[in-house]
Amino acid sequence: MTKSGKVLYVIVCAAGPASDVGRLVTMAQNDGWTVQIVATSPALDFIDVPALEKQTGRPVRSQYRKPDEPKQPRADAIIVAPATYNTINKFAQGVADTYALGLLAEAPGLGIPVVVLPFVNSALATRAPFREAVKLLRAEGVRILIGPGQFEPHPPSTGADRLDTYPWRRSLDDLNGLLHQRDNRRHA
Repeated sequence: MTKSGKVLYVIVCAAGPASDVGRLVTMAQNDGWTVQIVATSPALDFIDVPALEKQTGRPVRSQYRKPDEPKQPRADAIIVAPATYNTINKFAQGVADTYALGLLAEAPGLGIPVVVLPFVNSALATRAPFREAVKLLRAEGVRILIGPGQFEPHPPSTGADRLDTYPWRRSLDDLNGLLHQRDNRRHA
């Protein structure tokens, strides 16, 4: 399924896999997406901004635009990867205190499909606020890829051992599935 002309926002959080987000960009571009990277402010220290800007042909965004700056094209879909404990919890609560969270806060209301690929350890994943956040987001139609066959939380202090197996492709495959379901409902 080609997404010619479709814009994918990749929201990158400050977690170990962030340095490899270019892998997701390549996969998305190969699937026909125009990719816009949006980084949380802490994630800027995890990614190679010039390399990602060259790869996407677009500026990496982490702040709201100034009134005299051109608007970015609206996202047709959003992938949050790697998604941190903090971002997932704030997203579920509707907190919009950063550019990335502002985009996420309104995405469900705009009907923009969102796929969240966490990178959290098992101590955080078992916390009640996190479990509730996952439940709330799923109830709003946000796809959270956590659990068997998706992203499985790692024991604390072992995240660096999991970087090579972070399931970037899974986020795109699930997004494609969401879009296919939505298209089928529209044409039914």
